[in-house]
Amino acid sequence: MKIVGYLGMLATLLLVAVPVYFIVITSFKDRPDIFVSPATWWPPTWYPGNYSYVTQEIPYWQYLRNSAIITLVTSSIKFVLGVSSAYALVFLRFPFKKVLFVVIIAALMVPNQITVISNFALMADYKNTFFGIIVPLAGVAFGTFLMRNHFLSLPKEIVEAARMDGAGHLRLLFRVILPISIPTMVAFAVITLVNEWNEYLWPFLMSDNAAVAPLPVGLTLLQNTEQGVNWGPVMAATLLTALPMLVVFLILQRQMIKGLTSGAVKG
Repeated sequence: MKIVGYLGMLATLLLVAVPVYFIVITSFKDRPDIFVSPATWWPPTWYPGNYSYVTQEIPYWQYLRNSAIITLVTSSIKFVLGVSSAYALVFLRFPFKKVLFVVIIAALMVPNQITVISNFALMADYKNTFFGIIVPLAGVAFGTFLMRNHFLSLPKEIVEAARMDGAGHLRLLFRVILPISIPTMVAFAVITLVNEWNEYLWPFLMSDNAAVAPLPVGLTLLQNTEQGVNWGPVMAATLLTALPMLVVFLILQRQMIKGLTSGAVKG
């Protein structure tokens, strides 16, 4: 069984690693070397010019700035609203709390693509603005659900002890709940950052110029060529786009995994 398990892990690793390797190698190939048959798994000559081509052919740094703004603002809104709404669902008493939770669960079941038409009708006047892109993306259903489940797993004794010491809701949240919830909050933050960084459909509908368009939208310009797609720059741009989120994940991966596997703590 161990051998079968290791073979399964190896197959999964190859399934992920081979396409990534192909992207990296292609990004360093000149155009004639990409379209040779059979395909080569090592560049005959290394061609780093694809990376400079990306920054010259499209306003890459402006797209990068736009992606950073959209991702950071949207993720911050989702994080604050997700944590605060989860805290309210667990630790506050108010009417219709169960109804609110049912609405959140229902929102999780609705794909974003279904709401595109209605959102576009509401935000059409804000096309080509950061406001029009960010607001419809700032849903909090996933974050609320994740943080609520985590808050429910916290030892009740800690919360009761803080309340006996006279802690109000703000003190309970910032001095007790959040410090012991850092791994889950990191997992929430990383997942949100990656999702917003890779968001394509809604920004594509709401932006048609480089002033506010993010990287996933801007990179499509590299494929609109009359002579066919030059896959070298496309692969180079793909790596450059994925690199920031890869760095974030590598830095925070331990906290993220710990947060996603939390919930085994018992009072």
